[in-house]
Amino acid sequence: MTCWETITAYGLRSIGIGEQLLPRSDFTLCQQFTLIGSGMIWNIYFGVFALVLGFFLATAVAMGKASKSFWLRKPSEWFIFAFRGSPLFIQFFFAYFLFLSLKGQFPFFTPLTSAAYGALFVLFLNTAAYTGEIFYGALQSIPKGDIEAADAYGLSGFTRFRRVIWPTMLRLAWPAYTNEAIFLFHATTLAFFGGFPILKQRGDALYYANYFADKTFNPFVPYPILAGYFILLTLVVIGLFGLVNTRLNRHLPQERHKKLRIKPQVIR
Repeated sequence: MTCWETITAYGLRSIGIGEQLLPRSDFTLCQQFTLIGSGMIWNIYFGVFALVLGFFLATAVAMGKASKSFWLRKPSEWFIFAFRGSPLFIQFFFAYFLFLSLKGQFPFFTPLTSAAYGALFVLFLNTAAYTGEIFYGALQSIPKGDIEAADAYGLSGFTRFRRVIWPTMLRLAWPAYTNEAIFLFHATTLAFFGGFPILKQRGDALYYANYFADKTFNPFVPYPILAGYFILLTLVVIGLFGLVNTRLNRHLPQERHKKLRIKPQVIR
């Protein structure tokens, strides 16, 4: 089988398209690059949807934590504390068995017992908690002069939030939020190892890297390939978030533009 035939057969295998049987022997570099790359589809899926959905929940949580109302502030604080205070792996583990025990009584939970929805839901809540704390810190750092200027122009309520508070919050939080986005994509490798089952050997990139490491007894080929894919993904995330950062700071003089400083988190 040529390399092109391997790509055609296994390129979309992680989502059920193409050859169903995994190679059993005589593993080639092309097979490893192709299958691990195929698994990256799941990592990108988890990361993108968790980020997009978590962004909006994080904004609401940050506003709730900054609220003077006890009934808005305390639930937001507890939500952030619960998901920041427990390991992500444990969250996956308990979420799966919770959904599994509830699906018999409530059919609504049946889809959540699969990684495609259940693991995504956990990642969504987890990143919303971390991002909510980042946004809350940015809210506390908004210069009072900006809010006073908005009041002087007669802006109030949602208009003031949309025109002044929210853009300023994003501008201040964006470098830290970029770090959270990078870590979230890395954390997607835990999705299939925290309890959610791998159906028909259709796992993520780490699953295929682990498969080749076990079969060849040589982890020094598949794992560097996996790391290379994530490095490329990280560069894409930095590039896209850098464009947004430039957009958010477009009103500032060129010498005052804040460049993104990426400080990867090793563990949470």
